[in-house]
Amino acid sequence: MPIVIAFKTEYVGTVTPSALNVETVVVDIGAQADTYIVEGWLDLSAMGSGDTVVVCEYVAVDGVNLRRYACVTYSGVQSDPIVRFHSKQLLYNMLYRVTINQTAGTPRSFPYSFLIEVMGTL
Repeated sequence: MPIVIAFKTEYVGTVTPSALNVETVVVDIGAQADTYIVEGWLDLSAMGSGDTVVVCEYVAVDGVNLRRYACVTYSGVQSDPIVRFHSKQLLYNMLYRVTINQTAGTPRSFPYSFLIEVMGTL
């Protein structure tokens, strides 16, 4: 049975933490109609000297409880400012979330772009 991409959804925007030390949701993806693939990008080029942000990914393997998958801390001006969230294949009921928390400096705005592709069959 051939597998196809039944439909895709794009999440594009800019996230701005409301204050320092406030975890802010970049993208929050709920359950889908079928198994899906998620991937994305986050642009940290707005960071300046003295800025620090923590970017975290969460997954709900059981479809209910989001658990931290990975967190990375970035400080100061980024020579390579693009963060790539590599493809993850998730079951239909699994949840996915990315957050950003600016812990130092001046709150900045960060563009992002995520794509989900929901699978189907012919």
